[in-house]
Amino acid sequence: MSSSVRREVEGFVAGRVKAERLVIAVAAAYYREAGNGKRETLRPLIDVIDRASPGIVELGIVPGGTGFEIRLAERPFPRQYEAELRRAAEAVLSGSEIRDAGCVNVPEATHPASRIPHLASRISHLVSWIRNLFSRASP
Repeated sequence: MSSSVRREVEGFVAGRVKAERLVIAVAAAYYREAGNGKRETLRPLIDVIDRASPGIVELGIVPGGTGFEIRLAERPFPRQYEAELRRAAEAVLSGSEIRDAGCVNVPEATHPASRIPHLASRISHLVSWIRNLFSRASP
């Protein structure tokens, strides 16, 4: 976990940082770290964030190119989940498993946030296939 994200997590646990700010910092770091193995540290927080506010990212079109842009969806974090988010933040800071914080562990296969990179890859592949199909059909 980067030092800037750690500061946000510590600030949230101490009561200096609002939940929305923590969600933005954690989600941005989580999706930026896709594929390099560093994001699993943030998984307990992402699990709570996704249960509380599903759809934290939006797929957008990349202007002038192929692929998709992943943007954070800005929406208020539900207050009823703040205690669970705090327990997950404390667990992440202590390095313990989320199970130790009393939260439910959601399997990755059913976790919507874990499917975003896979979905973007499949959509990109589909777009490439359609382009290839039309380029072969053109005279």
